[in-house]
Amino acid sequence: MSITLRQLEIFIAVAETAQVTKASKKLFVTQSAVSMALAELENQLGGSLFDRHGRSLLLNARGRFLLPLAKDITSQVSSIETIMSERNDTLEGKIEVVASTTLGNYIMPYLIGAFKRVHPNVHVNLQVQNTRLAEQLVCTGESDVGFVEGPVLEQEVILSRPWFEDELVILCGPSDPLSHNETFNMETDLKGKKWIMRESGSGTRATVSERFGKYMADVNIVMEMGHPEAVKRAVESGAGITCLSALSICREAEHGWLKGLRVEGLDMRRQLKIIQRRDQKISDALAEFLSFCDVMTICDDAKICLSSPWKLQSLLARHSALKK
Repeated sequence: MSITLRQLEIFIAVAETAQVTKASKKLFVTQSAVSMALAELENQLGGSLFDRHGRSLLLNARGRFLLPLAKDITSQVSSIETIMSERNDTLEGKIEVVASTTLGNYIMPYLIGAFKRVHPNVHVNLQVQNTRLAEQLVCTGESDVGFVEGPVLEQEVILSRPWFEDELVILCGPSDPLSHNETFNMETDLKGKKWIMRESGSGTRATVSERFGKYMADVNIVMEMGHPEAVKRAVESGAGITCLSALSICREAEHGWLKGLRVEGLDMRRQLKIIQRRDQKISDALAEFLSFCDVMTICDDAKICLSSPWKLQSLLARHSALKK
C-alpha cells in the first residue's frame, strides 16, 4: 500500500502537537483514526517515527528526517488551490469531450475537475464510450476531442497524437494460485484458465488480441463485459482472470482484492492518444484544455496509479512549479 497524503498530514499534526489527542482535535478526526494512520505509516516505512514518553510522542531521528519532506509534499499539494484561486480567469466556452472506457472512468474525471477549478467559466461535457464509438463521435463533430486507448481507424479524417503510455496486466483474484506470482508466463500459466474479456470494440480488447497473437487461440473466454468495473468484480468473485489496464486496478491492488501480473516476454504497453478532426477549428477553451491535459506526459513511474486524486494533485503541483 502506498503512503497517502492523509497519513502525512496526520504525522505532521502529531509531530507538532506531540499528542494523539491534540492532533485528532486539530484535524477534526477521531483519536483511533490518528493512531491507525500513524501505525500504518510506521509499518510502511519499516520502523517507528516517534519515541513514546508517557502520553507524549516525540520525534526520533527517523521522524525528524521525514518531517521536512512531509511538509514539503503537503505544501506542494495545498499550493494548487492557492495558485488556482489567484488566477483572474476570464476564459469561457464549452468543450465536448469523449473518452474510451478506461480513460473516461479512471483519468478524465480528475483532470476535468482540476481544469474546472482553474477555468470555472468553461463548461466541459464528458461522454464515456469504447474506442470505436469515441472515434465516430469525433468524426461526426459531436465531440471536440477524444482520448482513446485503441488503434485509430479513420486516419484520413482523424488527426491523432500520442498522449502517455499505459500498460496492460493480467488480473487474478486473491484466491487464485496465480496471486502468489509476480509475472504471468504465457507458456505455462495460460493452460486451463477461464478468461473474462472486455467487449468487442473496446481498445483494451483490441490491444490484448494484438499482443497475445498466437496465444489467443488458447484463451478460453467464458464471459464478455462492457465495463472494466464489471470485469474486475467477476475476477474478484473467482469466475476467471482477465487483462486490463494498470490504471484501472490501483485501489483493488492496494487493498489486496486483485493481483496484477506483468506478462513475461510480451510488450503490453500501449500508447494512449488524443484525437481530433483534421479540419477542426480549435477554440481558446479547447486549446487551454489540451495544454492542461499534457500534464500527464510529465509523470514518471509508467503512469501507474494516476487514478488517485491525491497523486494527480501532486502531479499538477509539479506542473505548476515547472511553468513558473
